Amino acid sequence: MSTPSSSPKIALIGASGFIGLRTTEILTQRADLTLIPLVRSPASLAVLARQALDWRIASFVEVAPLAAALKGCDICIHAAIGDAAQIVHMAKVTYDACAAAGVRRLVWLSSASVFGQNCPTGTDDSTPLHDRHPLIYNNAKVHAERALQKCARDRRVELVMLRPGVVFGPRSRWITDPAADLRADRAGWLNHGKGICNTIYVDNLVEAMRLAAITPGVAGETFIVGDAETVTWREFLLPIAQHLGLDETAFTDLPVPAFAPERASRFTAFTLTPAYARAGQAVPYRLKRIVKGVLKAWPTPSSGAGAWVLRSSAKPASLTQELSLLQQCPWKLPHAHATARLGYQPPVTFAEGMKRSLAWLDFVTDARPA
Repeated sequence: MSTPSSSPKIALIGASGFIGLRTTEILTQRADLTLIPLVRSPASLAVLARQALDWRIASFVEVAPLAAALKGCDICIHAAIGDAAQIVHMAKVTYDACAAAGVRRLVWLSSASVFGQNCPTGTDDSTPLHDRHPLIYNNAKVHAERALQKCARDRRVELVMLRPGVVFGPRSRWITDPAADLRADRAGWLNHGKGICNTIYVDNLVEAMRLAAITPGVAGETFIVGDAETVTWREFLLPIAQHLGLDETAFTDLPVPAFAPERASRFTAFTLTPAYARAGQAVPYRLKRIVKGVLKAWPTPSSGAGAWVLRSSAKPASLTQELSLLQQCPWKLPHAHATARLGYQPPVTFAEGMKRSLAWLDFVTDARPA
């Protein structure tokens, strides 16, 4: 295992995504660390290759190639995304690759969704997790955390986990999706948007990631991170509408919809079991991909709906199950633990973060071909 240094080399897994690109933009400007972006394929270098960076290409789901890419790094930050099956698989692969490469610390970007989008009042870092959430993604995040905590018992790598909520900013779907719904006259909210939106501007998350990477004495700890302000969904969505020349009447006030819990595919359900974790140690990843393809292609029972549905020209306002749960949240998740242990103080206010996000929205709208 590498020893702490005054100027650590930090590998960033998932450097081409929304969070990864902003992390690269910010951390490559610092003189007290060296950032090494990791991506899955050459196509992911469209933006990163414009800078003189020691970027590396590697599989994120196989130990040997990932360990080779991590050689010489002191710290690894994992910010890659994937489906439910990949999230759990990547957790153990990343830990084992870090151990094989001699990486000292792994910062794992988890999610506040481990508590559910509509988390109970009083939820904090010490709240026990469960895997009975209606959304498969939430349960996968819980299983990934548990897998990492089990791996970290051998102390080959220090493990620090972060749990951000709604990460917004330039390039974020939390900006583009509401704008698209507003332009199409299909925007809606629950209870006039009075639910709590647990926001974190992307620059604030980058600062939390940096602190989690370099702060000594926090191995084994997990931190909720968020913006300083308590923001309602009305306060989040209305500035986007106003920026587009609209007001609150652009939002349809919707009744709380009823959803059945998501059904995992046969493969995804299996990946969330202890049996899969044991089998994964012996089965090559390429073979697992073949099995996954077969199981995903397996026919699922019909819902009973007719095969022919007339397409409507005007899509009415509606909310996904994720958004419905998020907009019912009554609780601002506290980041007092991150403040006390990491010294985390959000450097950007919510108002400034929204201002920057809307300026970016103007830029991408103006850049769109006529």
